[in-house]
Amino acid sequence: MVPSNYEEPPWQQQAGPTAFAPFPEDTAYFGDGGKAWMLNFRVANLDAMLDQLRAAGIAVELDPQIYPNGRFARLYDPEGNPIELWEPAGGDAPG
Repeated sequence: MVPSNYEEPPWQQQAGPTAFAPFPEDTAYFGDGGKAWMLNFRVANLDAMLDQLRAAGIAVELDPQIYPNGRFARLYDPEGNPIELWEPAGGDAPG
């Protein structure tokens, strides 16, 4: 939640990895060639998050591969920008 005044504390990220990773200009990783960026959120329980999103009618695709750094799923914002959800391997996500 965004604070409504200066006395309320802002959102705080729990300890864990944060990355800013530039991609080549001609990357196909984001899907549509016109997209140049993507948000990636750490989640504690990817399966539970997918259940919540799908129950709300939001299309989300689980990447079936499990990577050394965890599991991923992708959805899109209303403008078609990709959003990736990441459940780190080994419990690095917030509880």
